[in-house]
Amino acid sequence: MNAVVYKGPHDVEVEEVDEPELQHPNDVIVEITTSCICGSDLHMYEGRTSADPGIVFGHENMGVVEEVGDGVDTLEEGDRVVMPFNVACGFCQNCENGYTGFCTNVNPGFAGGAYGYVAMGPYMGGQAEKLRVPYADFNALKLPEGDEHEDAFALLADIFPTGWHGTRLADLRPGESIAIYGAGPVGLMAAYSAKIQGASEIYVVDRVDSRLELAEQHCDAMPINFEEADPVEQIKDAHGSGVDKGVDAVGYQAIDPETDPGDDAYDPARENPAVVLNQLIHTVRPTGKLGIPGLYVPSDPGAPDEMAAQGRLGIDFGKLFEKGQKLGTGQCNVKNYNRQLRDMIIEGRADPTFVVSHRVGLDEAPEMYERFDNREEGVTKVLLEP
Repeated sequence: MNAVVYKGPHDVEVEEVDEPELQHPNDVIVEITTSCICGSDLHMYEGRTSADPGIVFGHENMGVVEEVGDGVDTLEEGDRVVMPFNVACGFCQNCENGYTGFCTNVNPGFAGGAYGYVAMGPYMGGQAEKLRVPYADFNALKLPEGDEHEDAFALLADIFPTGWHGTRLADLRPGESIAIYGAGPVGLMAAYSAKIQGASEIYVVDRVDSRLELAEQHCDAMPINFEEADPVEQIKDAHGSGVDKGVDAVGYQAIDPETDPGDDAYDPARENPAVVLNQLIHTVRPTGKLGIPGLYVPSDPGAPDEMAAQGRLGIDFGKLFEKGQKLGTGQCNVKNYNRQLRDMIIEGRADPTFVVSHRVGLDEAPEMYERFDNREEGVTKVLLEP
């Protein structure tokens, strides 16, 4: 079958690989109808991880069940399903407590597994024609038959639940104000989730005009371009004080607004992995809360300095302590949210598809990785159709 294979930094190719096979009675094989390119895929694509060549990418996957293991009880051939990016067993202590992003059985030595991602277990990714799904009764979420809501349902694998998760980590409540740093797919989904949950004011910070326009048009957010002025001061000028809650949807590749923007292309030399955390500390009011679904890593081969290379950041902890702020971190436990978000989509209560900018064939993946990596205007969320 064809699949998107990592060859090295800034190099992916569509190649023939072996089709997946059932390895356990609890497995199913899914014929992929949609798989998404994620911002976190770019960390591997850019050579910012220890990923070895040969990995098949793709942790945001949906499709139709093609083959069913003998131990699977709730799925059958022809079922339309979407899979959380988390691979989880369903019965370890963390899974039983709802922390499926931190399953201790699927990836020995680590807490958490995922499809097609470095250090997240031996699970091939779904940017391919087919995918093996382990613990399928637990991991696969059934969808209505047919092809309705294909784009929206594909976003249930990661970004819609992850954006929602950011607001829950921040404990957003109806009527509160919130600032979201990052208007990529997760940041836009956090802003959209804040709107659905009844936030009174939503501020979204980024530098890409097309993404800020989406935040304004679809999330009723005030766009804040950090290239124009200090985003903390822009938000405080508009709001009058610190906002109630904040979300970091950027992570360790944050751009420092104090550096020279140069041309419009993304420039790794401008990175400051602590800058968004510190901006949030100063943006959110005393005793407010920060949700941090943005990705941070324990090691970074491409870090701007030695401390950051070891996953250590110079955050303003004294100011955070002085303000009595609380923060929540960690990847999304998708199963906590995906069933309810699915039903909101079905009933017309939510439509996250405004973030989808491209749906293309698998053969266009190398070009779309390059365009997405350049943070090109108009490229927001790319869906691949094997």
